[in-house]
Amino acid sequence: MKKLILSAVVLFGTMSIQANVLPVPQETKTTVIIQSEYTEVTADAVPAAVKTALQTAYPGAKLEKAFVNEKKEYKLEISVGDQKATVYSDVNGNWLKI
Repeated sequence: MKKLILSAVVLFGTMSIQANVLPVPQETKTTVIIQSEYTEVTADAVPAAVKTALQTAYPGAKLEKAFVNEKKEYKLEISVGDQKATVYSDVNGNWLKI
């Protein structure tokens, strides 16, 4: 009988120690960086330098949508054949992100 009680005490003691060792869930914070707001513009409002750079880099590309931010950076949604992509350019036609 003593062995049974001793086994129960050891078992419960082990369980309480294990419960204290388990990690406590931590809060996770996520930081989201929002880029400058882009405003949609017509294809005619896109500078000639940007259009030229687009045709040079992507021959046969069709400009689907164009957006501009206050830094005069252009976000261009293009399609070449059945593929679609978004590219970024400054006002002089230099690629910022492809």
